Amino acid sequence: MQDLRCVMILQRDLAPGKAANAAAVIALTLGQRHAALVGDALQDANACYFPGLIPSGIPVLAASHAEMDALRLRCAETSCDLVLFPEQGQTTTDYAAFSAAMRDLPATEWRLLGLGLVGEKQSVRKLTSKLTLFS
Repeated sequence: MQDLRCVMILQRDLAPGKAANAAAVIALTLGQRHAALVGDALQDANACYFPGLIPSGIPVLAASHAEMDALRLRCAETSCDLVLFPEQGQTTTDYAAFSAAMRDLPATEWRLLGLGLVGEKQSVRKLTSKLTLFS
């Protein structure tokens, strides 16, 4: 298996609660799509086991809407896997309504609040090297 890197990028002006929500949704999808990123189960001193975590960590970076749009286009030219989180994802708790709203827009017109990126380490670093940490 190639050496993979996982990165999360959030819209830099997101409020803390909305940023946490976007990151959680993206992380769940990334974990489902890339189960190999999860480490071995953790064991405590009482021999209780807990699900493993990602051993390499996930940098959470900040980007403007324009930077995320450009990154999305650049990712299309690589073999990186991209998970998109459009702002409509935070406008309803009805997934069917959310899906319907997304079908009305080409993905290139989605206004992104976040994205998750998994790919070969060097490719991901090249794509994200100019971004700063989300704070």
